Amino acid sequence: MKRMKKHLSMLLILVVALAAFGCGKKEEAVKEGALYTPGTYTAEEKGHNGNVKVTVTVTEDKIENIEVDLMDETEGIAGPAAEKIVDLVLKNQGLGVDTVSGATVSSTAILAAITAALKEAGADVEALKNIKAEEEVLEVSDKEADIVIIGAGGAGMAAAVEAASLGKSVIIVEKMPIVGGNTNRATGGINAAETSIQEQEGIEDTIETYYDDTFKGGKEENDPELLKVMVENSAEAVDWLNELGAGLTRVSLSGGATNPRIHTPEDGSAVGPVVVKVLENKLKELGVEILMETTAKSIIEENGAAAGVEVENVNGNSFKIHAKAVIIASGGFGANSDMVEGFRADLVGFSTTNHAGATGDGIELGQEAGAALDDIEFIQIHPTTDPESGYMFTEGLRGDGAILLNSQGMRFTDELLTRDVVSANILKQEGGIAYLVTNEEMKEENAALAGYIKKGYATECATLADVAKAIGAEEAAVVESMAKYKDAVAAGTDAEFGREHLTQDLSEGPYYILKVTPGIHHTMGGLKIDTTTHVISAEGSAIKGLYAAGEVTGGVHGANRIGGNAVTDIIVFGRIAGKTAAEELGN
Repeated sequence: MKRMKKHLSMLLILVVALAAFGCGKKEEAVKEGALYTPGTYTAEEKGHNGNVKVTVTVTEDKIENIEVDLMDETEGIAGPAAEKIVDLVLKNQGLGVDTVSGATVSSTAILAAITAALKEAGADVEALKNIKAEEEVLEVSDKEADIVIIGAGGAGMAAAVEAASLGKSVIIVEKMPIVGGNTNRATGGINAAETSIQEQEGIEDTIETYYDDTFKGGKEENDPELLKVMVENSAEAVDWLNELGAGLTRVSLSGGATNPRIHTPEDGSAVGPVVVKVLENKLKELGVEILMETTAKSIIEENGAAAGVEVENVNGNSFKIHAKAVIIASGGFGANSDMVEGFRADLVGFSTTNHAGATGDGIELGQEAGAALDDIEFIQIHPTTDPESGYMFTEGLRGDGAILLNSQGMRFTDELLTRDVVSANILKQEGGIAYLVTNEEMKEENAALAGYIKKGYATECATLADVAKAIGAEEAAVVESMAKYKDAVAAGTDAEFGREHLTQDLSEGPYYILKVTPGIHHTMGGLKIDTTTHVISAEGSAIKGLYAAGEVTGGVHGANRIGGNAVTDIIVFGRIAGKTAAEELGN
């Protein structure tokens, strides 16, 4: 008995010792006088598209290293934000760092993960938050270039690539801390007709059909000459991007198109980040200077011509960039609710798919320089955005076979009508809400859909009964709607709504349901330009030395933009702006 008690006592001591050792290892107190328990710590926080993971290494008195794994975040948006935050935390050895505009959700997650890791290291987190990051005081001095470009989105970067390739010195000013603008958010693809890729796929399409589709989609309000330039240069735009490494080799169908012509990455992933990446890489190769967090405040005029811009940097200091030509490529105004509502009172309270910098600054700058406006009242809402976040789901899903059900479980529209019509039809449904129905077969073929599912936007449903439950409808209604659609695909005729392109019959689960509502997406109006991107004055003449391209302009799309045409627009006219400005400067 004594021997047993002795063994039990020894076992108890061992257990207590092991427990103490384990607790001490996990929650070891910071040594007196030290800031951290030395080691490497990891933490994860939810970002925009999923989790972000950070690994923080500390010594007793220093944050030594921070590594950020962005996982599912958009590299072009979250990457620069991560670099900036890590740099400031390491430089200032504190957490008093602001989120990065344009990447707020991602940067909030990165900061939260760093904070959690440091807390695990025993840090006094509140004290670290009180260590405010010191703003870098940038030297201010006037600059000179052949061409200055306002905006580092797709149009501005395309213009810069062309101008620099023609031997001109180029400076881009970008008010946001990241490049790309709305192009980062382009989820579909780039429309083009008579491409080599269509030919390889056996797709018959013509420039004339592309023109007719776009003119019809724009309610015949498009400027015919601008539209002609866009469609005739579309195939070359795709080739140009692919020469830069974009890999846009998959062709699909989008709303308003007679034939498949929207070109995307091979896996069906979002086109925007790819375009931004290849353009940014080319600009680095060409040595083009991009001044980030630098806002154009006015266009310098000399002898009736644009002669540069006056800008303000992140510290609020002003300086001038003298140039022989100015290209405005600052995007639209979809994120400026006051401006939107000023032109369209019926759009009060709508969410937006646009990035925070899409506030119409370039339109105002152009007007101050005497520019006329074109189609300014035409503002597009995209039919399929997330009701809570405004995140946009590509209409390529509908082109690939998805259908829309309302909360009663019934189809209510041809899903491949133009964006304005599909949006209007959704807004007629209860609560202005609809449900995009996809399935496993579509997921396997479309990387964008797989991404939405991974990011948590979709509800997975094993059966149609589960679909009905997910959308709050009667099971019988959902079963009947899906059966009718399956029969329509089999017959090749959608007698109910007239949908012409019937691909997936959606007969097999599991199903993935995306809740959607329309949101402000594109502003078709802006500065008036001619076919070589000269900005036109209110008197009807070209303003010397001033050019514009992309969403900051009007006339190309008319009253409604066809999906896939935004990227075509920015690349075609961005390239023309860069070439025209460079060639008109001469040698």
